[in-house]
Amino acid sequence: MPDPGSTRPVGLSMFFPAYNDGGTIASLVILAVQVAGRLTPDFEVIVVNDGSADATREILEELARAYPQVRVIHHPRNRGYGAALRTGFAAATKDLIAYTDGDAQYDPAELPVLWNRLTPDADVVNGYKISRSDPLHRIVIGRVYHHIVKVLFRLRVRDVDCDFRLIRREVFDRVKLEKDTGVICLEMCGRFRTRAFVSSRYRCTITTGSTAARSSSISGGCSGRVWTC
Repeated sequence: MPDPGSTRPVGLSMFFPAYNDGGTIASLVILAVQVAGRLTPDFEVIVVNDGSADATREILEELARAYPQVRVIHHPRNRGYGAALRTGFAAATKDLIAYTDGDAQYDPAELPVLWNRLTPDADVVNGYKISRSDPLHRIVIGRVYHHIVKVLFRLRVRDVDCDFRLIRREVFDRVKLEKDTGVICLEMCGRFRTRAFVSSRYRCTITTGSTAARSSSISGGCSGRVWTC
């Protein structure tokens, strides 16, 4: 949320890591342009194409021609999810960075919920899944995994793997990420915690394919410059 005392509109970089997401990325980017434009006039939408073998590259180039706010970065080969995130964070130029996956697992229309939770005493807003459409055994495995991770690494984040976050760009002046794989999610949460950044939380809906927006609601919160989710 912008500082009420500031005369300059807060800047927002929204980015998507994409790998073979030709079936979903166009609708996500268009929606992101619309949503970001309603939050602030100063925004950019970035897509990091991580060496996709499908039509993702061609679709992104067409989107960049159609929307001046859209920037596309191509990895010449697939480097991994973590590498795509690190590229996106490094490319972002605005005050705030929001990101989610290019496969439409999360709905960019819910970005205003994160935006409204980013109070002046918070540096990070982290989402978590309300519901899952996975088979029962995957849900159980996921819950066991998250419990073990939280205990071992002393993380109070409800869902480490929910890749729907809003982060102040200045955080990355102090936090350096190194992982090229999906382990980057754990690395990120761990390093945010050790740097004593704040994380508020909200409930985000998990969707599949290009499903339309679903509802979300705020749950909990925190105060002070501590990691409390």
